[in-house]
Amino acid sequence: MPPTRRRTTSAKPPAAIAAALAAAKERAATLIAEPANVPTLIPDVHDTNAGVPVPENGSDNDDDEANDESSTPGTTGAAKKKKNRKKKKKSAMAAPASASAAVDPASFDGPGVGEGAAGQTSPPTIPVSRLFRGLYPEGEICDYQDDNLWRTTSEEKKALEMTPFWEAELRDARRGAEVHRQVRNYAQRTIKPGMSMTEICELIENGTRNLVEAQGIEAGIAFPTGCSLNACAAHWTPNAGDKTILQQSDVCKIDFGVHVGGRIIDSAFTVTFDPVYDNLLAAVKDATNTGIREAGIDVRLSDIGAAIQEAMESYEVEFGGKTYQVKPIRNLSGHSIERYNIHAGNSVPIVKNGDQTKMVEGEFYAIETFGSTGAGRTIDGDEISHYMRVFDNPHGANVRLSRARQLLQTINTNFGSLAFCRRYLDRIGESKYLLALKNLVECGVVMPIPPLYDTPGSFTAQYEHTLVLRPTCKEVLTRGDDY
Repeated sequence: MPPTRRRTTSAKPPAAIAAALAAAKERAATLIAEPANVPTLIPDVHDTNAGVPVPENGSDNDDDEANDESSTPGTTGAAKKKKNRKKKKKSAMAAPASASAAVDPASFDGPGVGEGAAGQTSPPTIPVSRLFRGLYPEGEICDYQDDNLWRTTSEEKKALEMTPFWEAELRDARRGAEVHRQVRNYAQRTIKPGMSMTEICELIENGTRNLVEAQGIEAGIAFPTGCSLNACAAHWTPNAGDKTILQQSDVCKIDFGVHVGGRIIDSAFTVTFDPVYDNLLAAVKDATNTGIREAGIDVRLSDIGAAIQEAMESYEVEFGGKTYQVKPIRNLSGHSIERYNIHAGNSVPIVKNGDQTKMVEGEFYAIETFGSTGAGRTIDGDEISHYMRVFDNPHGANVRLSRARQLLQTINTNFGSLAFCRRYLDRIGESKYLLALKNLVECGVVMPIPPLYDTPGSFTAQYEHTLVLRPTCKEVLTRGDDY
């Protein structure tokens, strides 16, 4: 999911998320270290007891409900932690938020237990925790190079990865990544011309909810399913009543996310049905893999962008007897990811831009690239479907409209600081909310995220993976046999 603007967030997490963080720290002391002979598999069972406080409703009257559907919003303007009585080693790091507690794998039962991905149904319905008995496979492992090659054999770095902090980080991330692989495998086999875009999104979202055992902001969908077509590069999903049908000639970007305890997995691919687009997809896939190869501890972001740009611009595509160079969409980028924060501060450019910021140990990144036959630059579209509450403004003290405060409570309870769309509000029973949503946007509490378009008649493609810069290696969490 590409950022629409670069921003940093240094404020402490909002209340709903902070409560989940605090509850997880208390559970961290009970984490069980894994045996040394299984360093790449980490057990998990999800804890659902974290509290989710929300702001109180206001009491002033709202006389504007009758006109609620008259405009589309966005077109204008800690819980107390018990002391741990056991002494901790100074070198150990605290476990992160909503970390899943380690359990005995033999405690899982039911259909598909222990069968891995091969035991999944079609459509996917069996939680990955059951299929893998909580022991999730690692992603693609890439050794660091040059000045960081020493990390691959460092006993100190290996020991660091055995701490509760890293065990929890990798357990949650790998669980989400396995959900993504299985859901997209089904989607790639199922998506066909003639399907409605709503049908496509719902098959992906239902699969995600089933496999991750969605439970509010504890685990579930990380952001709306993007299914942007042709010149639209990103941030489009159908609103209620949309009748758009996937065509044989379309280029469709499928961008969806999963989260476990706020640890977000973000990955995307492009679907086409005409081989004329093969070189466009090849260019973007090569560019994304180039960015992954170049990423690493102490690597400058601009250097990654320069390598991506060189790879993508080496490709050409031919449509109707005319040849086009594949251009990177220069105002879109990859991004760093933190728990409950999809765009955490750093942007990974897909062109050389002079950013001297270096990647550091422990960071999670979405490496994504966009290629285009158009101008290589997007502008905002009109019909908005995506929204996201501002990360460090959960209470909206300046919101006066009673209905808007009620809607904010619903957003905090169900999505927190994760992105959502109007279909998700419809699904949980909200109605006549457009005026309230518009008010939250105007008050700066909720951000509208418009669809992004290159020039009319152009075609755009996207590929994306999530990786983590572990102390000993780089792990491409979402890597699969497909891309």
